[in-house]
Amino acid sequence: MNPDSRRIYTARINQVIDYIEQNIRKTLTLDELSKIAFFSKYHFHRIFKAFTGETVAQFIQRIRIERAARELIGSPGKSITEIALDFGFSDLAIFSRTFKSMYQVTPSQWRNGGYAEFNNKRQTDSKINQMVSNTLQDFRLPPFYIDTNTKNQIWRIRMENFDDVRIEVKEMPEMQTIYIRHTGPYKDNGALFERLFTKLTNWAGARNLLRFPNTKFLSVYHDDPEITDDEKLRLSVCLTIEEETPVDGEIGKMTVPGGTFAVGSFELSGSGAYEQAWRVMMAGWLPDSGYQPDDRPCYEIYKNDPKTYPGGKHLVDICVPVKPL
Repeated sequence: MNPDSRRIYTARINQVIDYIEQNIRKTLTLDELSKIAFFSKYHFHRIFKAFTGETVAQFIQRIRIERAARELIGSPGKSITEIALDFGFSDLAIFSRTFKSMYQVTPSQWRNGGYAEFNNKRQTDSKINQMVSNTLQDFRLPPFYIDTNTKNQIWRIRMENFDDVRIEVKEMPEMQTIYIRHTGPYKDNGALFERLFTKLTNWAGARNLLRFPNTKFLSVYHDDPEITDDEKLRLSVCLTIEEETPVDGEIGKMTVPGGTFAVGSFELSGSGAYEQAWRVMMAGWLPDSGYQPDDRPCYEIYKNDPKTYPGGKHLVDICVPVKPL
């Protein structure tokens, strides 16, 4: 496959993946998805598996189970049957068998401690993870205050491994973006992010799409790394554009949803800092905040160039979609 063809195929498969994610609670057919990809049904199925390593049915089922796994923890008031039906399973028995084949525990076991055990098995004995564990062991969420101008809730958190951390629950705007997508491991791989953003920026710059200070750079995370295997993780590196901007090849266009988000503002440096910051948000702040994750993607907004910033620090907003508990 020549480079131009690969970019076209990549763009079409990404369009289908975006559509599946946006409609994951609905019935999805091969006819419907193949039309979105502009391939015949027969060829689409083969191409999709070649690009993703999964059949269409396997991909949809995995995403549904992963979303359901997240909701079993994040929505304790919903019954397992409700969650199963909500994600398109015809009955509880089928959902339970499918869930157990993926996570080796039943949905009820997952909700009653199996989730924690699963995550423990995924942890390494590295110094970074030990440092993160020690950091969160002493985590105490201070009272929030109300910003008199915006009426947003704001927490100020002081921690040993971070400067003053500000977490604010506020309304974020919907953003139109262009993106390049990566599937596979990305943890602590700064070279990967730099390569993807350089490629995206070069494409945008050649088309006069960089409009600083209005242009924002962000990474959208489509999967939960605590649940999804590293080889299946999907990442989109993005920059904001005007809605009517045309795209081609592997450069896709995506709407990043707006709404209520918890936005944590961090200054990060050193190996493992991003992982620590995400754990502060998800394992430190969230459980005692009065909020739970909403069913929209998380993302990071990058606010500086670390190469030109004192100490090489990264100024990052970690944005987690939330709703009241």
